[in-house]
Amino acid sequence: MLPHNDYKDDHNVRGSDGDCCDDDGGGETDQRPNRHDDAAVPEVVVCPDGPLLIRGDFEIVSTSGETLPRSRKTVALCRCGASGIKPYCDGTHKLIGFRTEPGGGN
Repeated sequence: MLPHNDYKDDHNVRGSDGDCCDDDGGGETDQRPNRHDDAAVPEVVVCPDGPLLIRGDFEIVSTSGETLPRSRKTVALCRCGASGIKPYCDGTHKLIGFRTEPGGGN
């Protein structure tokens, strides 16, 4: 399980088996092949001042235990807390000027 964050929503990503976001909203990025031969291991890319990109085979599970739908192998998860489609990124981080500190300060 990936580390939990302290933002407004409480979702976890569970592994079952980058390029950083210039995403147009919708939380799901284009389908790019995994860079690794072992697609069973999810890959997490932390985008500076942006979302977490997660590629591979994984589930996103709500606090109630419900598996959230996804249609692509790569998703962008909100880190700014302001997305209108949480837990997915909708690009709002750009509008609000969300910034992370080097070394993971946010």
